[in-house]
Amino acid sequence: MADQVQWHLSGDYFENCNCSVVCPCLVSTAAQLTARPTEGECNVPIVFHIESGSYGDIRLDGLNVAVAIHTPGPMADGNWSVAAYIDERADDKQTEALGAIFTGAAGGPMAAFAPMIGNELGVKKARITYTVRGKTRSAEIPGILHMSVDPLPTMHPDGEIWAATGHPVNPDRLAFAVGASGNVFSDHGMRWDNSGRNGHYASINWSGPN
Repeated sequence: MADQVQWHLSGDYFENCNCSVVCPCLVSTAAQLTARPTEGECNVPIVFHIESGSYGDIRLDGLNVAVAIHTPGPMADGNWSVAAYIDERADDKQTEALGAIFTGAAGGPMAAFAPMIGNELGVKKARITYTVRGKTRSAEIPGILHMSVDPLPTMHPDGEIWAATGHPVNPDRLAFAVGASGNVFSDHGMRWDNSGRNGHYASINWSGPN
């Protein structure tokens, strides 16, 4: 069913990995995620806010999703461990739709990652808050995730550095950011502290199947 349903999402996203600024993935050979993370492994929570969205006739407006990814080496080498968290406000149909989109089963940007997942840690319903204040993005999953990023300091008058990096979430416009103090993720026997480490944010405008 997932590969037949037309869908669309627009909204906002941010991430905070454990690499030193700037993440080597963005400048790896042919942008194929072949570079080794600065710490040897990659630990990255990614959080999404859907301002407007639909999956067939199912509305997804206002819902949040988080994905936590661990890779034991370069991302392109695969064997990722991935945990997903879906907004507890989603009903059963919305939960199924978001699961299809964010696992890549319904096509779209996440489909490129699916072959690299070696360990699926499951999907949890959770209370996910997503806040944008000025240029700061922050998110909270009680007992699991606390994360906030700010723009990477720059002399640019806009106070932000934007680039077309080819990043799957938004290939044409991605902001460089840095994680705030106290950025932690703890679940599935893993605990990450990405305070002061590499971050990004951007708008999302996805559709599928493709």
